[in-house]
Amino acid sequence: MKPYVVSEITSQILYGEKFKIISKNKSWIKIKVLFDNYTGYIKNKDYDKDHKPTHKIFVLKANIYSKQKNKTKYFLPFASRISIIQEDKDLIEFEKNKWIKKNNIKKIDHVEKDYLKVLKLFLKTKYVWGGKTYRGIDCSAILQLFFYYNNKFYPRDTKDQIKYSVKKNKGGIFKKGDIIFWKGHVAVCINSQKLIHAYGPKKKVLIMNITDTINRIERATKLIIIKISSIKY
Repeated sequence: MKPYVVSEITSQILYGEKFKIISKNKSWIKIKVLFDNYTGYIKNKDYDKDHKPTHKIFVLKANIYSKQKNKTKYFLPFASRISIIQEDKDLIEFEKNKWIKKNNIKKIDHVEKDYLKVLKLFLKTKYVWGGKTYRGIDCSAILQLFFYYNNKFYPRDTKDQIKYSVKKNKGGIFKKGDIIFWKGHVAVCINSQKLIHAYGPKKKVLIMNITDTINRIERATKLIIIKISSIKY
């Protein structure tokens, strides 16, 4: 992979995410993300060496306000890490002349054990290969973001998630919290009947019937379930 503006996006780095610099030139920096060791490129101007986050975003997208406290067209995505420069009654400043609402953030050590609260933030978000934000997300990212928010390691790609996840003994009945893996796809059960996933053919994150989804995937791609795990938290 080489750095070009038109290169395929295989993943994204979130605001405030820590990384190691592997190499750099005038325009691009090759980095390794410290959370999951994912390697890629960012523009040379798009980072801060001294960022020490104290809070994180706990909404799908947090509106950014200007110095005059006017709403802009820009947002910070879920799980972005920020530090507070100053605050007033309702807003906090996280960068010079950039503010967000206090009720959009949690302390950096906050843990959200309810994975459905996190996954359901992304309902109706469009499916985008390599996406990790409100602008678009893929099936493995929506699962990884739950763990990333909670400061717990989990791989980025489905093939690595399959290797990393502990296999569950299948009793024939799916349960809330079960993670279903196919080759190149993953979904999470919200109960014994329904699952949530970022589904390419439907081009969005949605809730579907488990049995219907299994049959649909097998008919369309000949793929069958290769592992069932569960979210242990």
